Amino acid sequence: MTSIDESAIVGTSPDATPVGRVPAATPTENLVMMLFGCWLIGGALLDGWAHSNILKTLESFFTPWHAVLYSGFAACAGWTVLIGYRRRHVAPEWWRNGWPPGYRVGALGVVIFLFAGGADMVWHTVFGIESNLAAALSPSHLLLAVGTVLLLTSPLRSWWAAGSPKGLPAAAAIGALALGTTAVSVFLTYAVAFHPGWPLRLYVQKDIGTVQSNQAALGVASYVVTTAVLVVALLFVLRRRATPGTATATLGAVALFELGTHEFPGALTIAALAALMAAAVVDLLLVRLDRIRGTDAPLRLPIAGALLPALIWPAQFVALDLAAGVHWPAELIGGSVVVSVGVGALLGGLAARPAPVTVNT
Repeated sequence: MTSIDESAIVGTSPDATPVGRVPAATPTENLVMMLFGCWLIGGALLDGWAHSNILKTLESFFTPWHAVLYSGFAACAGWTVLIGYRRRHVAPEWWRNGWPPGYRVGALGVVIFLFAGGADMVWHTVFGIESNLAAALSPSHLLLAVGTVLLLTSPLRSWWAAGSPKGLPAAAAIGALALGTTAVSVFLTYAVAFHPGWPLRLYVQKDIGTVQSNQAALGVASYVVTTAVLVVALLFVLRRRATPGTATATLGAVALFELGTHEFPGALTIAALAALMAAAVVDLLLVRLDRIRGTDAPLRLPIAGALLPALIWPAQFVALDLAAGVHWPAELIGGSVVVSVGVGALLGGLAARPAPVTVNT
């Protein structure tokens, strides 16, 4: 196990008790935390699969998938506590002020998750086991989402605090971002564009309010919502520096969860792979643009926010059409892309630091 950096201690108290700056989490600690997060999200994937496919035979909180989910949480929570406990030589009251940068919020996530887990068991006992949309909007599940995101993104915040170094720390941070983004998308599953493939549904141009019109409207909205989720995750990292794999990891994790819960439908899986390849191109372009234009270039973040949907959604539409045949008219396809690009650019503009104003005197 990696040792704590004693050089981070900057002084001692009169009674010789070490005091000072709490040592940052090591790359190994962050990597282990991210891997435990994969365990937790894997359990959530199994639980989502059960809710979508075999729920009718299950009416209990105590299921194998819940066991994987909550054991994954226990691993994440235990590791978080251990990280703080190992710094007790710097902060004797480590449970209060011994958390390394980025992990205090994660510890709060542990508390929230524990409370929400108990509430979830009570909720299931009283109201039964939810499925589909009801499962996504259950109050106890939404509270679990808050705790999960705070907990899983600890390595990401730790990476930020360390100055966003490259290599293993960056890999753990991007993995943590992908897990946190997936945890958010789980509770927006009704508005994620990777399933059920609304453009494949028959569309007839009739008055607003018909079933087909409402399905198409939900489909367009799903592209906008998914764009917002993915672009916000990308901007979290890009505000610091372009990091290879950010868009690819977040989109891949979200798509994997969404399609995995529905047993990987053929055409939708092909379309998601096309979007994934486009996301990889986005990552390469963003790194290249930073090298050419610099990190202080005008409109850097709005361009990045627009670039992601401008590449991934056309790739997905083309793959969908080749695999199964898209029934949407050109207006819906083009409009979904254009609106998504606009939302991405807007989010990028909001995330950008205001340019300094120079006054000539």
